[in-house]
Amino acid sequence: MEPLQIILIAAIVFILVAIVMFVMMNSGSKQQQKNIAIIRGMAGGEGYVDEKDLQNKRRAEIAKKLKSSRDEEKQAEGKNTISMKLQQAGLAPELGKFWILSFVSALVCAALAKFALNMSVVLVVLFFVIGLFGLPRMILNRKIKKRQKKFLEEFADALEAVVRLLKAGMPVSEAIKMITKEYDGPVGEEMSIIYDKQKIGIPLHEAAAEGCRRMPLPEMQMFAAGMAIQAQTGSSLSEVLTNLARVIRARFRLKRKIMALSSEAIASASIIACLPPLVATGLFFASPGYLDPLFETSTGNSMLMGALFWMFCGVMVMRQMINFKI
Repeated sequence: MEPLQIILIAAIVFILVAIVMFVMMNSGSKQQQKNIAIIRGMAGGEGYVDEKDLQNKRRAEIAKKLKSSRDEEKQAEGKNTISMKLQQAGLAPELGKFWILSFVSALVCAALAKFALNMSVVLVVLFFVIGLFGLPRMILNRKIKKRQKKFLEEFADALEAVVRLLKAGMPVSEAIKMITKEYDGPVGEEMSIIYDKQKIGIPLHEAAAEGCRRMPLPEMQMFAAGMAIQAQTGSSLSEVLTNLARVIRARFRLKRKIMALSSEAIASASIIACLPPLVATGLFFASPGYLDPLFETSTGNSMLMGALFWMFCGVMVMRQMINFKI
């Protein structure tokens, strides 16, 4: 045999021996990991599972639940009817009463435009539409935001109270029942609805998920996701709620910091938005007939509508510039 063939055969034999040794060492390490898992009480010795892997898996499950809840919320945004908005505002979902009040509001706005301001028919119709569709919804949305703000102010304290009750050995449903007795505002109302649904047979995590429609907030979605994960995997609910309460407080601190930093811009936008009506009111009392062409002639009406439109656009642009979502 030539020297080159001998070298090739030796190299092949060396590679085969190295592969066999690597396989044996790898199987030995796997067996060692199985033995360690058995010693630590792992089920069936199926393999060693690191605590960090468990935490990452739990976080991935929470992220998946939150993503699915966000997708459901986006799908429900198109179906967010007046009845659902009334429930979000803490009112009885009485559509007939809402439309009656909207029609009364429209008549008041039209009468104000016709008899008090002596506007043209086009502007009277415009005020009627605003009073019918715009003003009631604006008031309803402001009431919803006010209720959500009050809910967030008490939600962190309620979660910490639930954690203390759970650590004391109380079941989850009874802890929620205690929260309904301790809190009177939106937190007590929402927890009372969740507890009542649980009493009639609906699982607790499904009742919490339904609460996300009445209170469409990320914090409520996190609470529902934690309840669902605890029901499916049996994880520590007290730990999840403790972390959630900490996150809510951190978000509150960040929101207040942003409000403090943007207070100057908010004051400037408010002053700029209030100047034209104040100046017009002053001119009306100082010189009563000076602004009559704006309301009595078609050209004046067109100029007034254009001014209102561009003023609205300017206010919306400034509002968007100072509106930070967390």
